[in-house]
Amino acid sequence: MKNRKFIIAFLLIITSITSVSAAEYKIDTDGMHASVNFKISHLGTSWLVGRFDKFEGTYSYDAEKPNESSVQMTVETSSVNTNHAERNSHIRAENLLNTDNFPIATFVSDSVVFEDDINGIVKGKLKLHGVEKDVSMNIKKIGEGKDPWGGYRTGFEGIMTLRMADFGITRNLGKASETLELTVMLEGIRQ
Repeated sequence: MKNRKFIIAFLLIITSITSVSAAEYKIDTDGMHASVNFKISHLGTSWLVGRFDKFEGTYSYDAEKPNESSVQMTVETSSVNTNHAERNSHIRAENLLNTDNFPIATFVSDSVVFEDDINGIVKGKLKLHGVEKDVSMNIKKIGEGKDPWGGYRTGFEGIMTLRMADFGITRNLGKASETLELTVMLEGIRQ
């Protein structure tokens, strides 16, 4: 019984030490030092570029143990913005994002693996249009350091390609528009 109590106490101490080692960061959406952007081919002749204006999230990161990092985000799909009101309405409609029925997209990481000090891959679950899929995103650490307001920040860029039909978005926009490139720029403030 004594040994069991000791083991439980030891595990609790180890758990608290490892959970404290990674700093928690809030994605800086207040100062908009973060963005969720996309581009998709328009008729195979140019790129249609847009973003989501409303999102939030947090991540944990420790430069000494980067592979213990994690990230979670939510995006309001109705905040899609392509700088063209009629097109925004078209994208929000039932046959594309269907934002009335699916107002939130979420991402929760399962693993983070850095190949070196800068480059890595985040794998996790993306839920979009009511469909949850395992995805992977190439990430790049942009930098970290103190900010002018007494805080500490880190920044990352993530890029992944999504096949629209995988998420139940089957409207035919042409062969060149079957996939979409999603770019996430995160600057987080250490909490």
